Amino acid sequence: VALGRNQPLKKEKPKWKSDYPMTDGQLRSKRDEFWDTAPAFEGRKEIWDALKAAAHAFESNDHELAQAIIDGANITLPHGALTECYDELGNRYQLPVYCLAPPINMIEEKGDLETLDIPEPPPNSGHECQLRLRLSTGKDLRLQVRSMDTVYHMKRRLHAAEGVEPGSQRWFFSGRPLADKMKLEELKIPKDYVVQVIVSQPLVNPTPVEN
Repeated sequence: VALGRNQPLKKEKPKWKSDYPMTDGQLRSKRDEFWDTAPAFEGRKEIWDALKAAAHAFESNDHELAQAIIDGANITLPHGALTECYDELGNRYQLPVYCLAPPINMIEEKGDLETLDIPEPPPNSGHECQLRLRLSTGKDLRLQVRSMDTVYHMKRRLHAAEGVEPGSQRWFFSGRPLADKMKLEELKIPKDYVVQVIVSQPLVNPTPVEN
């Protein structure tokens, strides 16, 4: 690609379909994961920061601001899209479409009510095992679970162990969200593979701000 070619940012948002119906919360966590990891591998942090701000402005339909951010950081768009960009040193940056627009098969968040009809597994059903978890807080742990546990009941076990409310946990394995009703034995998670847990924990008793 000739770096001299630079086109203004096009206003059309990319249309894309997720591999699975995605909620707003899942989309946000997928984006957070990208922005947390992408700058660590290649490119310059200040360019990634500018691209993140430009992507946010673009999705909010503030195209003038997005263009101003791109121009201010000397970012080149050969095709007029944030999916492929270059900085002034010729480094290439690629933004996934999910950072620029929601999927066409977005679904509504389901409240905690859906967890009420998940039956309790019989006591001591299935065999005991340990599940490796990596929390978004940075903590790794092994959780004692049973093969007949549902994801929801494993969330309750994690709540008992770490104090994280089940409603504040989102479980992922190999990039796929795990539904509350799925049983551990159905997930077929190989031994010692890690399940990611995104924690959106509200602050407990935040300190009031004094005027």
